[in-house]
Amino acid sequence: MNDVTRIPAAAPTGCIGIVHLGLGAFHRAHQAVYLERYRQRSGDGAWGVCSANLRGGVALVDALRDAGCRYHVAEFADSDTATLREIGVVEQALFTGRDLAGEWGRDLAALLARMASPETRIVTLTVTEKGYFLSPAEGTLLRDDPLIAHDIGHPQAPRTAPGILVEALARRRSAGVPPFTVLCCDNMPNNGQRTRAVVVQLAACRDAGLAAWIEREVAFPCSMVDRIVPAMTAADFDRLAELGVEDPNAVVGEAFSQWVVEDDFPLGRPAWEAEGVEMVADVAPFETMKLRMLNGSHSLLAYLGALDDIETVFDAVSRDDLVALLRRYMLCEAAPTLAMPEGTDLAAYADSLLVRFANDSLRHRLQQIAMDGSQKLPQRWLHGALARLEAGEQVPCTALGMAAWIRYTAGSDLHGIAHAVDDPMAGTFRLLHEAHGEDVEGLVPAFFELDAVVPPALAEHAGFTAAVVAAYRCLTTLGLDAALAQLDSPT
Repeated sequence: MNDVTRIPAAAPTGCIGIVHLGLGAFHRAHQAVYLERYRQRSGDGAWGVCSANLRGGVALVDALRDAGCRYHVAEFADSDTATLREIGVVEQALFTGRDLAGEWGRDLAALLARMASPETRIVTLTVTEKGYFLSPAEGTLLRDDPLIAHDIGHPQAPRTAPGILVEALARRRSAGVPPFTVLCCDNMPNNGQRTRAVVVQLAACRDAGLAAWIEREVAFPCSMVDRIVPAMTAADFDRLAELGVEDPNAVVGEAFSQWVVEDDFPLGRPAWEAEGVEMVADVAPFETMKLRMLNGSHSLLAYLGALDDIETVFDAVSRDDLVALLRRYMLCEAAPTLAMPEGTDLAAYADSLLVRFANDSLRHRLQQIAMDGSQKLPQRWLHGALARLEAGEQVPCTALGMAAWIRYTAGSDLHGIAHAVDDPMAGTFRLLHEAHGEDVEGLVPAFFELDAVVPPALAEHAGFTAAVVAAYRCLTTLGLDAALAQLDSPT
């Protein structure tokens, strides 16, 4: 490493104004970094963070506690240039999931007390798309999910993020405390509105008056977040050790970072704009741009690459044919569906994404990106594809991506090597593959009948179904190289 900048954490203040649900790597490498930088430069110590893990991760919470909630973030511009930050703005770490003994909610009482406190003015979330228990295609609460059913039956002992929000807001309402702002930082279109919808729907199962109060009084601003933060590997920890950092809680990410936030915070907020956060009236154009161009490209690489034993994003974009696929998808299928503010250069944005994907310092595994496809693909591919088809255009890149996703859910790559299918609908996928086997004409329509994933209007589009069937057959009989080549010379 030739050029390393080291930045220590600011002194702790003991003042916690933000509660975060979802103590994962992305939160620690994104939002917490902005808040740490803000505290260091402004001296404003009012916005410390209490971060809670809701699923798994008890070891992480305990390790952070042992370290005084301090950890390091390594930001790599390339393999030779890095900034090494110590983060101290997370001042409390809690765990509410199921522990190794099978018990739930170890720190739930402490979390709810913290959220009910008047000192808490903002609650932020990174719980992934599936953590909202929303139908991906329809945006309605999954009332039959066992965890949501538990929260409906036991509202004062919630196990989900929506349930925790409802109970904390109910406590504040009963105590006459103004509600905190709920800021979703997950990759969903209209993420603030979708979070409001699930919280109000869940609250209505408990108390119509509470649901009406939340609908009327609680701010749910939208946001767009962007930073590539791969899962940590042994090689990452070895790199940090070479820099003199022995930190089991460390995370690694790219140097680039972006945060666009709708400015709606009735109880106040940090002056994030001083740290480069874009505070805007309407996040939607930026949100959709990122979902369809960056995240959509990532999903293309994930399913196509994983089927051909390609391990990382960097490995994938080292192939000219996959770079050509991404450029064609972004400019011909994604960009035309976007309504951006004047002056936005989508071609330049596509170029910048390809540069970021080629960062040789990151080991962003395609299997990590491939998780939870049923929750991600509607907003990344399918709504945009439907818009293009309704405009009389074709979407061959998306059709190939859908073929690859369906094949990926079979649980093995094109060479017969098994992989885990980490998705809430994995059991449904397995049954469909068992029922249809190699009958592609039956398998693809069966997947398209999953209206929780595929918009009905898209499922009814015969031309798109035929394109996915053809792409599936080519991919599985001739391989990835032939499937990519056939995009330019369809038969």
